[in-house]
Order: sequence, then C-alpha cells, then structure tokens
Amino acid sequence: MTLPMTVPAPGLPARVRIHEVGPRDGLQNEKALVPVAIKAEFIRRLAEAGLTTIEATSFVHPQWVPQLADAEELMPLIDDVAARLPVLVPNERGLDRALALGAREIAVFASATESFAKANLNRTVDGALEMFEPVVAKAKDAGVAVRGYLSMCFGDPWEGQVPISQTVSVSRRLLDMGCDEISLGDTIGVATPGHVQELLATLNEAGVTNDRLAVHFHDTYGQALANTLAALQHGVTTVDASAGGLGGCPYAKSATGNLATEDLVWMLDGLGIETGVDIGRLTATSVWMARHLGRPSPSRTVRALSQKET
Repeated sequence: MTLPMTVPAPGLPARVRIHEVGPRDGLQNEKALVPVAIKAEFIRRLAEAGLTTIEATSFVHPQWVPQLADAEELMPLIDDVAARLPVLVPNERGLDRALALGAREIAVFASATESFAKANLNRTVDGALEMFEPVVAKAKDAGVAVRGYLSMCFGDPWEGQVPISQTVSVSRRLLDMGCDEISLGDTIGVATPGHVQELLATLNEAGVTNDRLAVHFHDTYGQALANTLAALQHGVTTVDASAGGLGGCPYAKSATGNLATEDLVWMLDGLGIETGVDIGRLTATSVWMARHLGRPSPSRTVRALSQKET
C-alpha cells in the first residue's frame, strides 16, 4: 500500500500511543454474547497488528454488562499476549478479582456531571470519587497503574453544556487521588476542535500536563478525527480508539460509535506520525470481527480498504 502519501504537518508529535478499547468498550453493548475464544483471538490479532495497549475486559457485575461476564475465563487465555492489557474495575470487589488474575493496569470510570454519575454509577459525582479512592489506593499499593476515565467532558444529554471548570475540577481530583492518566471522554460526541483545545489549555493551567492526558472521542457528529487532530496540535500523544469503530455507551442513548482505530491510523500514517500499527493487519482483524458480529464495520477506512481487496 503506497497510500496515503506521507505529508507531515508542523506542530505535531512524532509518535502517538493508541489505547485500543475495542475488546472492552467496543463489545460491551453487543446483545449477542461473543464467545470468550473469539474475544481472546480478537485481542491476539490486535496485538499482532502492532497495538501495544489493548483494554481487555471489565470486572463489573455481570448483571450490568453481561457481555463481559467472562472476564475470569478470558484473562488466562491472553496472559501471553505481548501488549499492555488494562481492565476496567468499578469497585474494590472488581479490583480484587482483577488482581487475582494478574492484572497490572486498571481503570476506574467517573463522570464530570451529576446526571451521568447517577445514570451510570447510581451515585453523585462526589460519591463516585469517594468510592474510587480506596480502589485507587489499593491498586497503587499493589504496584498497578491506574487510568481514570472521565465521561461527559464536553456535553451531557441531560444537562447540556458542561462547564470547562467542572471537567477540570473532577480531572484534578482523579489525579490527586493517584490516577496516573486521565482519559477525557466525549461520550455523546458533541465536542468541536476549539472546545477541545480550550479544555486542554485550562487543564494545563491547573497543573495537569499533557503526558497525563488521553482523549476519547465518539463520532456522533462526525467530529472525532477533527477533535483528535486538535488534541495532537495541543501536544496530547495518547488517543483512545476502537478497532472497526465498535462501541458506544450503554448508559447514554445518544452515544454512538467510538473513533475507529483504522480511521485514526490512516490519518496518522498520512501525517508521518509513528504508531507501530500495520493498517492492513488491523483492517483484516476488524473485517474478521465484523463477520462474527454479523454486520459490516462502520469504519470508513475499513470499508474502503476491504472493498479494494475484494
């Protein structure tokens, strides 16, 4: 593949780390249960395509996310995969389950807004942060890295606009309790590039450096790549994406698919930004998974590249 032609743009990082969320965030909404062997193979193929961070599963109660009820079965099947394999944990019980299976990285899931904290965690923002404090402390004591997901950073389906100061405040509190990194979530896909850069600048002013930040965009309004580019121009170098554009959020009905990893890699390849990802192998993986799910990938890059091969 000789395309896209590499034409670097000024002011961008030399390398970006992609935090692949397909196996967890991508599959969690699937109504038909995906066999654990398929999930393990999906993760293995993603690693073989060059992804170095792959969020594997979640240790939430099976009642809430039945698709991920097989976490205990999955982890031993992927313990030899050569990649970082973080897992989501909702509370101390989930952390204990993850640690027992050898997890070395975990993530907690907070909200910038009261409405989503209530819908997702059945708690207030303060109550959720209080719940996570012992989880983060215990993980750090065990030498485990902790990521803090922060949802509704740019808008909320119930509350509308979310003040930048509100997002900054909760981000700062997550870092202060011990999170190593904050993933800023545009859960309903309403962010625009100026908003992204203003939030990042305000976080920097509050003492949060770019190396502690990641961005997680949804493509509801077709803005995910534009927003990602805005974040890269600001100096952020960790971007969340989902192979084939799988996923959304089960607690926010207007949250459509994640930024597709292939769409992201196509843009980064064209900009000459290193990712270590082989877009051909990644596309083949998403086509393979789409067959198992019984529908085509929503990623435009997957569709374009797979059509060329047929």
